[in-house]
Amino acid sequence: MSNRFQARDRYADGAQYIGGRLRPGTSGRTQDIVDPATGETVHSYELAATADVDAAVAAARDAFPGWAGATPGERSDALHRFASVLAEQSADLAYAESLQCGKPIRLTTEFDVPGTVDNTAFFAGAARHLQGQSAGEYSGDHTSYVRREPIGVVGSIAPWNYPLQMAAWKVLPAIAAGNTIVLKPAEITPLTSLMFAEAAKAAGIPDGVVNIVNGAGKDAGEHLVGHPDVAMTSFTGSTPVGKRVAEIATATVKRLHLELGGKAPFVVFDDADLEAAIHGAVAGSLINSGQDCTAATRAYVQRPLYDAFVSGVADLMAGVRLGDPLDPATDLGPLVSHLQRDRVAGFVDRARAYATVVTGGEAPGGDLEKGAYYRPTLVAGAAQDSEIVQSEIFGPVLVVLPFDSDDEGIALANDTPYGLAASAWSRDVFRANRATREIKAGCVWVNDHIPIISEMPHGGYKASGFGKDMSAYSFEEYTQVKHVMYDNTAVARKDWHRTIFGDR
Repeated sequence: MSNRFQARDRYADGAQYIGGRLRPGTSGRTQDIVDPATGETVHSYELAATADVDAAVAAARDAFPGWAGATPGERSDALHRFASVLAEQSADLAYAESLQCGKPIRLTTEFDVPGTVDNTAFFAGAARHLQGQSAGEYSGDHTSYVRREPIGVVGSIAPWNYPLQMAAWKVLPAIAAGNTIVLKPAEITPLTSLMFAEAAKAAGIPDGVVNIVNGAGKDAGEHLVGHPDVAMTSFTGSTPVGKRVAEIATATVKRLHLELGGKAPFVVFDDADLEAAIHGAVAGSLINSGQDCTAATRAYVQRPLYDAFVSGVADLMAGVRLGDPLDPATDLGPLVSHLQRDRVAGFVDRARAYATVVTGGEAPGGDLEKGAYYRPTLVAGAAQDSEIVQSEIFGPVLVVLPFDSDDEGIALANDTPYGLAASAWSRDVFRANRATREIKAGCVWVNDHIPIISEMPHGGYKASGFGKDMSAYSFEEYTQVKHVMYDNTAVARKDWHRTIFGDR
């Protein structure tokens, strides 16, 4: 099967999915989908214009009353069918994700796709459990209860690093709660988001509930966020762009959920299992070629283990196999684009003036030089306030720094604007427990780094944003809480009326 041919054939009618059908964009500008492993164009399509966004929002608005009015059981059944369709299409989804992103097929087959299927199955069950507080007579004269209601049309923007999983994280809690959605994926990686929406239709989810617009952020993205018929915006991406999204969303007073950048610390105390920490650091820093906002980027290692950690990580990184993403033997694929590869290389090249590149720090030559590859890179000797320690690189680069006391290690871990994820490595339960309490991040792993599960929330502190993806906690973003209050007295002249008019 040639997925390159399939992409061109499958989306010959256009790469906008509106009201249950594919259609071309109307911007007059085309976008190439490029295989980052080869630099070859997989498909070209016409980008969405603001008129296409308007059409998608209108389709979602029209579909909202029927979908919001479906019973929780009906939405649950549809999502269970959705999970089954995705599972049936798992091989195609994995191939397409590797093709457009450069991800190793092992990662898409064993992580991206099964994670998405599991997430869909989770929300199929969670759709039946959208409950408010139980009824009660809190005033004495009234019965109160809480309803959870869908918000309306959700406008979401997703990034290019996990196109399939991010489509799921945006779409699933929104529609499980009874909302309809317009999703704008990154325009360079639209294929699996379109496949996800088509799978929803195949599962019997009504037309207009899930819509996809593929356009530029300045055009389609900003118009979607500011659209008056969009009641809520969910954005995953960089912190600078998130600030712009917030400006637009708050101007129209809509609900906002932001999952932004990260610079995850990896704190290794001197009683840690050194081998486990070394292996965890390499895996945690190189997942998805480091293009993961929760990836391990700053390793802080207590001084007694520091030299051995640096040596061990360097040796392990040197053995990582770069290659064709579709080869199951490949460990590390290219970055998503040559532009991103050059951005990562710029961080490392500038760091040479003040730090040591222990291993890596270059693009490979030979058979891989046409692709957007970059070798696994370990940097040591950088200062805490240096660019490479403080800024999000989004590539296969790990910076390692020593620390002495536990107080210093935790302080260094917290010393960036970000707070999305972190890990602590120790055999001492009290030491580890202190780290989980005091490190300011939305997720803190102990003796591991990266695993996520559908039942637990994902979201950050500080400049990493607010709100949660996944888990039942995500329903807090996608539902309105309504207080309903019944009078129980049947008394026309109530005592509290006399505070406004008349005598008691």
